[in-house]
Amino acid sequence: QVQLVESGGGLVQAGGSLRLSCAASGLTFTNYAMGWFRQAPGKERESVVAITWSGASTYYADSVKGRFTISRDNAKNTVYLQMNSLKAEDTAVYYCAARVAVVSRDYRSYNYWGQGTQVTVSS
Repeated sequence: QVQLVESGGGLVQAGGSLRLSCAASGLTFTNYAMGWFRQAPGKERESVVAITWSGASTYYADSVKGRFTISRDNAKNTVYLQMNSLKAEDTAVYYCAARVAVVSRDYRSYNYWGQGTQVTVSS
């Protein structure tokens, strides 16, 4: 069974950093584009960043450009999200998701989802 497990969330001060990890199992990892999404209470789920199966192309939301970095290690079936210069508005549950082959920032197009990890940024 396909399983995505996020980790690395927590409470940080504004300006601080966190590194999220997403470990995938039950799928051929290199066949999938990966994405990070987030959802705050009362708000719609939004794309943070997505990455192609090869890692050659990335697509960042304007709100996180220059602060967040996605990477993937296909040998470890893991995707990461390095978050620097965190702001209060980054507070949300962060989800890892997988989509067959073609990268997308539309959460509705993703097939598999992790359980989410809470990121809270205090000011």
